[in-house]
Amino acid sequence: MLTDIQVQDLVIVSRLELEFGPGMTALTGETGAGKSILIDALGLTLGERADAGMIRAGRDKAEVSAHFDLSACPQAREWLAEQELDEDGDCAIRRVLQSSGRSRAFVNGRTVSSSQLKALGERLVDIHGQHAHQSLLRASAQRDLLDGYADHGPLRAAVAQVYRHFRDCDQRCQRLTAERDQRAARLDLLRFQLAELDDLALSEDELEQLDTDQRRLANQGKLQETSARILQLIYDGEPALHDQLSRAGGELAELSALDARLGQSVELLEGAAVQIEEAASNLRHYLDTLEMDPARLQEIEDRLSRIHEMARKYRVLPAQLPDLHRDIQSEYHQLGQADADLDSLAAEREQARAAYLKAAGDLTTSRRAAAERLSTTVTTSMQELGMSGGLFAIDIQTQDSAAAAAHGLDQISFLVSANPGQSAQPLAKVASGGELSRISLAIQVATANCISIPVLVFDEVDVGIGGGVAEIVGRQLRQLGEERQVLCVTHLPQVAAQAHQQLRVHKHTKDGQTFAEITALGTAERIEEIARMLGGTDITATTRAHAEEMLARP
Repeated sequence: MLTDIQVQDLVIVSRLELEFGPGMTALTGETGAGKSILIDALGLTLGERADAGMIRAGRDKAEVSAHFDLSACPQAREWLAEQELDEDGDCAIRRVLQSSGRSRAFVNGRTVSSSQLKALGERLVDIHGQHAHQSLLRASAQRDLLDGYADHGPLRAAVAQVYRHFRDCDQRCQRLTAERDQRAARLDLLRFQLAELDDLALSEDELEQLDTDQRRLANQGKLQETSARILQLIYDGEPALHDQLSRAGGELAELSALDARLGQSVELLEGAAVQIEEAASNLRHYLDTLEMDPARLQEIEDRLSRIHEMARKYRVLPAQLPDLHRDIQSEYHQLGQADADLDSLAAEREQARAAYLKAAGDLTTSRRAAAERLSTTVTTSMQELGMSGGLFAIDIQTQDSAAAAAHGLDQISFLVSANPGQSAQPLAKVASGGELSRISLAIQVATANCISIPVLVFDEVDVGIGGGVAEIVGRQLRQLGEERQVLCVTHLPQVAAQAHQQLRVHKHTKDGQTFAEITALGTAERIEEIARMLGGTDITATTRAHAEEMLARP
């Protein structure tokens, strides 16, 4: 609820500090005293448009601050948490108007945009009046109010859940359908690429083996010539290295008989001669098997040329062609499955659509029943509020599945006929501000238990009424105050007397300047103010007694 408000240099208010309690608070005062200033100040904290003309004459800026206790307002607390503006269940809003025309807004000490301030304001305060912000004029608020009245929370949640599944299936179907032509062209390309790569049939290790064989065959002449020359050098030639080692080993063996220490050298020379002989045998065998094969060399070079050409075409390294081949196969398979997936998804979408239509239909049926009950209740209340012959109705138009939404298929509109013989029109087209306020009051009283906004403001809800109707208006406002905090600007004593608290607006002139002050009234002061409202300037003992009697009524 609204706990306090501070206003500085706004229009004719120099400085004002007010505290508010729960229940119904009446704001009274003489005509022209400036009762609407408090509503204007509150509207600024709700994100209403700021005007430099609202700044008090001779001042550079105006400032309005309001504090709210959100302990019973989870909707606002959740919003503040989402915006990272929460402050342990409290909400402090400050709006500063500058003479340049600019304004700044702060929530819990942090700067916010005008759209953020308006979004928060819609969760905190609802102002009902001819020129005020009015949530009941919004189609979404009307729908939410009817659903709250009928306790449609579980039904709405079920509709929203199946809607999300239907929307997901539909979006996926649309995407796959839109991509069908692109998919066909891509499949043709992949099919051609697969044919090329299948024909190439490059295995993982083939490229390395081809490179090895190509180097060997391309250098076969050099291999044969060098191997033969080395064979001559170590064994077949004169003098051969093998013969020289054998002679050296023999001579050294003779000397070892004279000095045994040469024995190890003899063994090494004899071993070297044996290894040379084995090397010569291997070289002779290698030369016997080495044959020139120009045809095989050409075949390998053609194969390598084709592999490199394919790699250039696909802009990859030759060694990456097998990986590319696998990737194309995988994509081809996935795209090939897309049409089958589309058929399956289309069937799932139809099932989801049927489930959504069933849930939305159940919600529509329940809404129609609740609309009849609420229409009857509000129509009855309108008669009591001085709109004899008036009618309230709720029009529900159900759309087809093309208009599917999380809240269902219904377009809901509150219709009103304020006078007998007039056709019912949308609530937004009601011309009289007083009638609109009283209709709003009737709706709010009928739906008090499902209202989520904690503070309701009625600006001159009693315009054009008096007597017993005024007393009924006061009683309904007080009844509403038992559920929510209610602020009411009124000029009728029958309404003011029903309030839990009363504030009086007084305007005076000092040093050529006009000032407005708002003061909270005690019991004795309330009697005087109610008496003034009853009898004007000539207040008698009888008038005071009447005022005291009105305040004493339960």
